[in-house]
Amino acid sequence: MPYDSSHEPETIELDQTFLETVVYLDRTYQSYAINNLTYLVPIDEEEVERLHIMHNVLFRIFDGRLIFAPIHRPRRILDCGYGTASWAMEVAQLHPRCEVIGIDINPTMGPEEMPANLYLQVDDLNRRLSFDSHHFDLVNSWLIAQGIHVNRWTQYVRDLLRVIRPGGWCQMVEIYFNVQSDNGSLTPDHALYQWSAKYLESMNGLKDLRAATRLPNLMRDAGFVDVESRMISLPTCAWPSNARDKEIGAANRDNVQRMLYSFAIFPFTERLGMTSQDAHHLIDQACAEADNLTFKAYFPLYVCIGRKPRSRRWGF
Repeated sequence: MPYDSSHEPETIELDQTFLETVVYLDRTYQSYAINNLTYLVPIDEEEVERLHIMHNVLFRIFDGRLIFAPIHRPRRILDCGYGTASWAMEVAQLHPRCEVIGIDINPTMGPEEMPANLYLQVDDLNRRLSFDSHHFDLVNSWLIAQGIHVNRWTQYVRDLLRVIRPGGWCQMVEIYFNVQSDNGSLTPDHALYQWSAKYLESMNGLKDLRAATRLPNLMRDAGFVDVESRMISLPTCAWPSNARDKEIGAANRDNVQRMLYSFAIFPFTERLGMTSQDAHHLIDQACAEADNLTFKAYFPLYVCIGRKPRSRRWGF
């Protein structure tokens, strides 16, 4: 049965402010995001390629699963921070009778052609979500920590709860960018360790990059029930011994090599005051160490799901 378009979301003219860009150290950024310190990561073609690589890595990690919650016939799904819209596109194709809405601060990285049941909107997740209460069967929030202001997280998760229908679900995925090595070979003297320390420092007071570790508490405090969480080691290269994780590490290598540059170059130079030469030197060394099999380095990836209770009376 084809998608029923009789209740399509209202379309309004795009604010041209969201289309303005600025070039900094040969990378292109969204002017709105830089001016408001909302998202300090490039939005150029190189970053689009990295996001596609990251999506493929997550696809491998999750064994092709896009939805973790026990939802079988969703009617409405919201994707917060859609990026290149890879996840939203695949979900819309998988559920052609479901209305899938994606929101992101940047409209330029999405696809030119989309399924009829997919709608991409431009908005800042630091603002209150504009959707009606009890509207979505599922809200997806993946890898948005760098775009959420430090004082927004509590209300952001409450906002997600508000727009989910009673009995509906939320799924959240975040990376904690504090590199780990369980064999003790990675020390504070190493560039990769210093990259993590400086990246966290550069976002201090602006973003809560440790929010990944707090997802279960954030969801429970907001009112979600049946909260489940898991930490998955995301290898920086193909160091794992078992075949599956080795394949994931090999796929993630290119993502990590690009990520160490794209995430850090603006905040290192503008927020920490490093020279471009010093920043590039540290990042070059960090990339080499991330590619070193003996360190067995990884970033913790946190996955969390929760359900909105059916019986509670909501005051919104």
